[in-house]
Amino acid sequence: MAGIVLAGLIGMVAGLRTMTAPAAIAWAAHLGWISLDGSWLAFLGYRSTAVILTLLALAEFVTDTLPATPSRTVPIQFAARIASGTLCGGAIGTGLGQPVAGALAGAAGAVIGTLGGARARARMAAAFGSDRPAAFTEDAVAVVAAILVTSAL
Repeated sequence: MAGIVLAGLIGMVAGLRTMTAPAAIAWAAHLGWISLDGSWLAFLGYRSTAVILTLLALAEFVTDTLPATPSRTVPIQFAARIASGTLCGGAIGTGLGQPVAGALAGAAGAVIGTLGGARARARMAAAFGSDRPAAFTEDAVAVVAAILVTSAL
C-alpha cells in the first residue's frame, strides 16, 4: 500500500514538473533503489537515460519561467503531465509487482499535482507580486518531493 502512495506522490511531482519525476525515477533505478530489470521500463535504469532526463528537467525549469510558455492545463501540457505521472507511477508499481495500480496512482497524482500546482502557483505569484519567485518555489518543491519519494523506495 505504501508503494502505491509513493506512486501517487511521484505523479503529483509530474503534475508540478513533467520531467522532474522521470529524472528522479531514472536515477532511483540507476542507483538500485528500484528494480526495473527484466521489465520494459529497464531502460530507465541506464545512466544515459538518467542524464538525458535530468537535462530535460533542467531545461523545463528554464522554459517554465518564460512568458510564452503555455499553461500546464492546456490539453497538450496536461496530457504530458499525466503521461509522465503514469509512467513514473507504473515504474514504482513495477518495482513492487503492481504495475497497473502504480500507473493508475501516478496518473491520478499527476491530475492532482497539475490542477493543485496551478492554483498554488497562482496564489504564490499574487502574494509575491511576480510569477518568477513562485516558479522557483515550485521547482524546489518538485525537486525535494521527488528526492523524498525516491529515497523512500
